[in-house]
Amino acid sequence: MPAAPRKPRPGPRSSRAEAVAGVAVGVAELLGPEGPLARCVLNFAPRLSQQRMAQAVGAILEDGGSLIVEAGTGTGKTFAYLAPALLSGARTLISTGTRHLQDQLYHQDLPVVRRALKSPARVALLKGRGNYCCRYRLQLVEREGRLPSRSQVVELQRILRWAGRTRSGDIAEITDVPESSPLWPRVTSTVDNCLGPDCPRIEDCFFAKARLDALAADVLVINHHLFCADLALRETGFAELLPGVEAIVFDEAHQLPDIATHFFGRSLSGRQLTELARDTVVEQARDAADFPELRRRAEALAAVETVLREALGTVERRAPWREIAEQPAVREAVGQLTEALDRLREALKEAAQRGKGLESCRRRAEDLMQRLAAVTGEERLPDTVRWFETRGRGFTLSLTPLDIASAFRTRMEARPGAWIFTSATLAVGENFEHFAGRLGLRDYAALRLDSPFDFARNTLLYHPPGLPEPISPQYTTALLDAALPVLQASRGRAFLLFTSYRALREAEERLAGRLEYPLLVQGAAPKAALLREFRALGNAVLLGTASFWEGVDVRGEALSCVIIDRLPFASPGDPVVQARIESLRQRGEDPFRSYQLPHAVITLKQGVGRLIRDVTDRGVLMLCDPRLLTKFYGRAFLDSLPPMPRTRNLERVRAFFAEE
Repeated sequence: MPAAPRKPRPGPRSSRAEAVAGVAVGVAELLGPEGPLARCVLNFAPRLSQQRMAQAVGAILEDGGSLIVEAGTGTGKTFAYLAPALLSGARTLISTGTRHLQDQLYHQDLPVVRRALKSPARVALLKGRGNYCCRYRLQLVEREGRLPSRSQVVELQRILRWAGRTRSGDIAEITDVPESSPLWPRVTSTVDNCLGPDCPRIEDCFFAKARLDALAADVLVINHHLFCADLALRETGFAELLPGVEAIVFDEAHQLPDIATHFFGRSLSGRQLTELARDTVVEQARDAADFPELRRRAEALAAVETVLREALGTVERRAPWREIAEQPAVREAVGQLTEALDRLREALKEAAQRGKGLESCRRRAEDLMQRLAAVTGEERLPDTVRWFETRGRGFTLSLTPLDIASAFRTRMEARPGAWIFTSATLAVGENFEHFAGRLGLRDYAALRLDSPFDFARNTLLYHPPGLPEPISPQYTTALLDAALPVLQASRGRAFLLFTSYRALREAEERLAGRLEYPLLVQGAAPKAALLREFRALGNAVLLGTASFWEGVDVRGEALSCVIIDRLPFASPGDPVVQARIESLRQRGEDPFRSYQLPHAVITLKQGVGRLIRDVTDRGVLMLCDPRLLTKFYGRAFLDSLPPMPRTRNLERVRAFFAEE
């Protein structure tokens, strides 16, 4: 492959990907007006940007190396990497951002392209263990026969009936048992509690079968969590797949740095402790009934877990561990937890030979002891931060690296081949250095493709005048006063996206009774149910935070207005953000320019991307934060947005909607 500059200046005219794209020029014909996709896919519309991306992907597949592609909404990036991957015959791993996107890719997009190209490629889907029903653990719950509520009894019967007929064991197939059901952790397995080859139900294990199918596949669809978990820990069996893979495609790649950061760290949760205690009690009754001390020690661990949760405070919080580590109640609770976990571990050593389940519990106790020491230790580890989070009755203690670039690059270098990173939001302006730097990418080809949608005709960007600075206590009130006439003009049909739950709750209170349109609020129902209701109503106003800024696709008139309250800078009070800022300062870098600003730009682009999802969509984007126009960094945000006409005049907004 031609040599690339160390820091390429990405963009359509200067990309190394385009310099070598001629090698794969035939790939573009697959997506042209006379190609197989046009003949086989209903309403297929050839797009030049899609063809250019396919050329770049084809070139990297042929020559190897790394490619970063920002493909604006409507490019059709999925077909643009699937077609050349299937045509190349290369053994390809495709990793997506979420399980929902994973299912969509495997069940919808991949079959379409495969049929159109008449590809003989074997395809497979692999998720993490927790997404598959575990027959062994399901059997234990059924035998135990004690459930705390009638609703769980009904849910267990539904799971048992489904488990008897399913072929995949993928719990996404069940729609009448809520994702939040307490039963799911009990009838699925994790790396911690899976018995592996020692399991008495290994012969009909759903996860084991899925992994075997994955080993035989030419194209394997996974998700970033599974990829990073194995890359960091080598515990899922996925390491067996990597040596034979010739190409890896990361879709929704903007999520990858944060997910990888989590998996390269260590963490310990209250849930892990309570599950170890509960599983030990179950296995003791099964294989060590004459060892009641084992049960007592397990119950003692569960009790101490509650003590630590109380010591961490009743308020939900996310903060550096050092802020509470020296508090007497916390020190005592950590000491009690260490002792209880050690006592349980000693008892499990004695009982382990009695059964595979008890041996698994022993290994888990050993691992949790190591995690506890790591996340609460006093040793100062460079470029890491210890922190804790409390939520509801649970807690998590974490040790997180501040920079994973070197670790990720080392693992990439150990797997030569084609590495492709694509998303609608990777660049800041024309520049990919923020994304590339976080993953340690050096010599890479880069291509930025604008959306083919006509933003100039079909959108309007509105900056409401007269708003106070976001730090003002009256800011949210003023924002909502400015938003109400826009919502009247749009006749509902809007998302209000907030950067904090506090602002969302304030908006919910102030809008109640002031809107003539249905008001839907994040948290009132599962995300998927809220979106179904939003689409069905056709005139609703939905209030959402982070989870609605991306991965949400509402096409048509039901979503005609997106209102964003603030520029989405990560909270400087977040312990990981705080530590990363301090680390950058110590290295002589400007954390605002090198980290906070580019991260916020990419996040804003995700939120803006909710507005226009199809060629016929029209809509108004209302960006409320006055800093866009008053601060020097506002230009960085505006230059990264699609080419929308801009106004500060409310009458232009009303006229835009009146044109409908």
